[in-house]
Amino acid sequence: MKVLVVGANGQIGKHLVKILQNKDSLKAKAMIRKQEQASFFEDLGAETAVVDLEQNTESIAKAAEGVDAIVFTAGSGPHTGKDKTIMIDLDGAVKTIEAAKTAGVKRFIMISSFDTTREAIQAAPSSFAPYVAAKHYADEWLKNTNLDYTIIHPGALTNEQGTGEVKAATEVERGEIPREDVAGVIAATLENDSTIGKEFQVVGGSTTIKEAVSSL
Repeated sequence: MKVLVVGANGQIGKHLVKILQNKDSLKAKAMIRKQEQASFFEDLGAETAVVDLEQNTESIAKAAEGVDAIVFTAGSGPHTGKDKTIMIDLDGAVKTIEAAKTAGVKRFIMISSFDTTREAIQAAPSSFAPYVAAKHYADEWLKNTNLDYTIIHPGALTNEQGTGEVKAATEVERGEIPREDVAGVIAATLENDSTIGKEFQVVGGSTTIKEAVSSL
């Protein structure tokens, strides 16, 4: 299975490409914003496609040609304003979903925020609420398609080394999770078709990633 990783140059994206390239049944195509980011992925033996998420849907669809699945790991980051949040976390996500339809790619995995419910938007601090709202509507857009989607809601992200063990369910208590383990969860989700049509929260835990994903 060839997987287009959107936002590959982000921290989760880099971990994910490494994991996919080390598997026999999964291979990555890294969608990046700048050509100078390509060498990292080429050194791993991964294909690359240079596309800015602020470009049109057709550009993303072209990058998606010939792949079997798309993972949306892109994010505007904590240091950008509300405008970038809308353009990347909402518009970029929706354009990628529409590009999947255009390219005939059915499998789509969305990396969302831990809680994107309407209640979470209302409860969020004013500086964070636009991000939660953007994720909420991107998730809803995906759920209203006929794509084989999975939505992953990770807890607070850390740069600690992954443990390979998590806790995953429709709802779990808030907690932290290493970005490396989020990438591991994505890979396990790609390998497990029982996750299609589901969304779940995931934090650090004591169950192996494979077992945790299989139990959803």
